[in-house]
Amino acid sequence: MITGELKSQVDKIWEAFWTGGISNPLSVIEQFTYLLFIRRLDERQLLEEKKANLVGIPIKDEIFTSAQKELRWSSFKNKDPESMFELFVKPMVDDMTVFDHMKQVGHSAGVFADFMSKANFIIATPRLLDQVVQLIDKINMEDRDTKGDLYEYMLSKIASAGTNGQFRTPRHIIRMMVDMAKPKKDDIICDPSSGTAGFLVTAGEYYRDNHEDWFLDKDFRDHFNNEMFNGVEIDDTMIRIGAMNLQLHGIEGPNLIKNNALSESLADIRDQYTLILANPPFKGALDYDAVEGSILKTVKSKKTELLFLGLMLRMLKTGGRCAVIVPDGVLFGSSKAHKQIRQEIIENHKLDAVISMPSGVFKPYAGVSTAVLFFTKTGTGGTDKVWFYDMQADGYSLDDKRNEIKENDIPDILSRYHNMDEESSRARTDKSFLVPFDEIKENDWDLSINRYKEIVYEEIEYDPPKVIIEQIETLDRERNEALEALKKMLG
Repeated sequence: MITGELKSQVDKIWEAFWTGGISNPLSVIEQFTYLLFIRRLDERQLLEEKKANLVGIPIKDEIFTSAQKELRWSSFKNKDPESMFELFVKPMVDDMTVFDHMKQVGHSAGVFADFMSKANFIIATPRLLDQVVQLIDKINMEDRDTKGDLYEYMLSKIASAGTNGQFRTPRHIIRMMVDMAKPKKDDIICDPSSGTAGFLVTAGEYYRDNHEDWFLDKDFRDHFNNEMFNGVEIDDTMIRIGAMNLQLHGIEGPNLIKNNALSESLADIRDQYTLILANPPFKGALDYDAVEGSILKTVKSKKTELLFLGLMLRMLKTGGRCAVIVPDGVLFGSSKAHKQIRQEIIENHKLDAVISMPSGVFKPYAGVSTAVLFFTKTGTGGTDKVWFYDMQADGYSLDDKRNEIKENDIPDILSRYHNMDEESSRARTDKSFLVPFDEIKENDWDLSINRYKEIVYEEIEYDPPKVIIEQIETLDRERNEALEALKKMLG
């Protein structure tokens, strides 16, 4: 749980960047991330030095040589602003700057270091650099939860949508999807549009919150740290932010790929994952020649929201599950491609659930109505009845402010979804209900909840016109009497 003190420290860092001329939220987070990584490199070597001194052996994984002492956080943080800034912009030690050294440390320093080739240092003044370094230095970074909370709070400050439909998925929606999916001990989890890695981070936290005893098992720990978490992201900035987010949350060796997940170059990633959690980009469009061929055989479309569904079916192992956010148009779109992908999932695999979410869930980034699809890859069908839920509230106001409110359907969604035996008796007028396969097929594979939900209309009885007229006349008479009484009082 993030504390008021930690929030205050992050707010001061954000304000320092803002007043120092760096106002783009992603640029702020990226520069903050670089400095955080530089501090972590020094802390990592300090730990190795303590171990080496304790047992009297040389350092095993040396990040800084003795000649590179001035490039270490513990050294330059004590220098005056101008001297510190020079170490970042002028190659003075082994023909490297602090930033150059950070970019070339390699995989031994963690997955974040693998994506540094295009990193740029844009802090323009000694004063701003010194101010931010001193603020970061005051943050207690020893505890994993604190590090994770710190970074998540920084990410929460992204206040505008990115390019190509990128925006931050609300963490409580991610948590709902993860809690519904209930990740298993041997799951291999992927997000093919990983962004800041929120789905992967939340899945990792699910294990810590619900299965802490599993971490006593070395095989599970190895799986958790090296094979379990996988992501694909096309944006340089996002993949660096996602890598840091995972590492700060204690996921040491996630497998992140910098690429377009839909491209031919990733065609060999098939039948590989047991759980996909994702919120792929909406409203994007690609030419056919930019999309891997087998995806187009599943869904012949240029729309990214449809192509990603085809991709997920290719990526999943048989028996693998998927929880994915889609725009409402995917549920009822009448184009051949829309019907094609819905029929593929419902008829050839197993569609488990459709949760319709209100349009304000993604504000202030976007006002689009969305839904969550849960399906299982079978290749042999299996859809019997599909569970629908009409979410009306997610615990926050549905305007741009997104203030916390009392109304929240998420606990009810989780309770009902994990007690499916009780759902068969629910009427179509309820918030949730089951719809049989044949009915969905008859409706041309339409998955819009409004197609199946029944609305109860309450009959309202009004007084006869004669009575209403008498009531109006009575009100007029009383108003005139009051007016006359007021005139007499005034003389």
